Amino acid sequence: MRHDYVNSMSGVRHWFDWLPAPIASILLLVIAATIALVFSRLITDAIPRLPGLRRFPVVRMVIGQLRSYIRFLLMLLAASAALPAAIGLSSETLHMLGKIFAFLFILILGFGIIRAFRIATDSYLTRITLKDSSDDISVRSHQTQIRVLRRLIEITFGVITVASALMVFDAVQRYGVSLFASAGAASLVVGLSARPALSNLIAGVQIAITQPIRMEDMLILNGDWAWVEEINATYVVLRTWDKRRYIVPISYFLENPFQNWTHSSPALIGSVFLWLDYRTPMDRIRQFLEEEIVHCPDWDQDRASLACQMADSNAQVISIRIIAGAAGAGQMWNLCCDMRERILKRIRDEIPECIPRSRTALVGDGAGDDAWPEALVSPRINRPDQGPYTGPNLQMPPPGR
Repeated sequence: MRHDYVNSMSGVRHWFDWLPAPIASILLLVIAATIALVFSRLITDAIPRLPGLRRFPVVRMVIGQLRSYIRFLLMLLAASAALPAAIGLSSETLHMLGKIFAFLFILILGFGIIRAFRIATDSYLTRITLKDSSDDISVRSHQTQIRVLRRLIEITFGVITVASALMVFDAVQRYGVSLFASAGAASLVVGLSARPALSNLIAGVQIAITQPIRMEDMLILNGDWAWVEEINATYVVLRTWDKRRYIVPISYFLENPFQNWTHSSPALIGSVFLWLDYRTPMDRIRQFLEEEIVHCPDWDQDRASLACQMADSNAQVISIRIIAGAAGAGQMWNLCCDMRERILKRIRDEIPECIPRSRTALVGDGAGDDAWPEALVSPRINRPDQGPYTGPNLQMPPPGR
C-alpha cells in the first residue's frame, strides 16, 4: 500500500517537472499534507455524527476536542510517506526532514494522548459530581485521588514524550549516553537541586493515597477559614471566605499540623456565645432557643446536638453557649449568625434587664452612705412592674485611698 502511495506521489511530482527539482519536491510534500488535511477534516467531522456513537458521548467529545491533533498527525504521516518521491532533494535534506517529521509526530502524539486523558477524566469527574450533588465524602475523596494522580501521570508522560522526541536526533543521543555514563554525579546534583520539587511530587502521591485533605475540605490556616479549591502536583490552592487565595506547597500538609473541619463528615456544630447579666433566667433563654431554632433554615433538625449552657462567668457577666448542628461549613456560619440575631432580639424585647451593665457602689469614709448622693450609690433600672433595684453592691475603696 505504501509502495502504491509512493508511486502515485511520483506521478504527481512529474506534473511539476518544469519547476526546479527542489521546489517541485517541496510542492509535492505540501500537496500530500493538503490532501491529508482535507481527508482528516472529512473524518473528524463525520465520526461524531455516526448514530452508533450517540451512546458514547465521551468518545464524541474526545474526537471533537482532538480534531487539531488528528489533522496534524495525518498531515505528518502523509508528508513522511511522500518523502521517497521527493527525489529532487538531497539525501541529507531528506534524512533531516525525516528526523523533523518523527520529532513532531512523537510530540503531537504524546501531548494528544495527554489531552485525551484529561478530557476523559474531566468528563468522569463531572458525571460523578452531577450524580451525587450532595457533599459526599466518598465523592470528594475520589475527586482528590483522580486530580492528583492525573497531574502526576501527565507530568511523567510529558517528560517521557519530550525525551523520546529529542532522542530522535543523534546529537541528543550522544549526550544521553554521556549522562548515563556519569549517572552517579548527575543524580547527586539533580537530586540536591530538585529536592523541593521531588519532595512535593512525593507528597502529592501521599496526599492522594492517605488524603489528609480533599477537594472542598474546609481548613483553618493562619486563623482563616479556607476551602481546598485545587490540588496540583506540587502545591494546593486554598480559597478563603473573602475570595483570597493561599498558595501552599503540598508538602506543608504532611509536615505541619492543621485543622480540617470536614475530614470525616461535612456536618458541623456551630456555637454562639452570649454575655449576659447575672439576673438572666436560663429557662427563658432555653425557651427562646427552642422557639427560634425551628425558624432557622440552615439547622439540620438534629436535636441531639442542640444545647444551651452557662459556659463561664466573671465578676460582671455570665457566658452562655448555644450550640446547634448544620449540614456544612457555610450553613453552620449562617446558622450561628441567625441564632445570635434571633435570641438577642428576644432578650432585648422581653427581658432587657438581662443585658450586661456595670454596677458601681461608692462608700463614704466615716460619714456613712448618706454622705454620697443617692444617684451615685448604684445605677438602677426601674420598670413599672418592678420595684427599685436591690441587687448586691460591689464594695470599692473610697476615692483617695
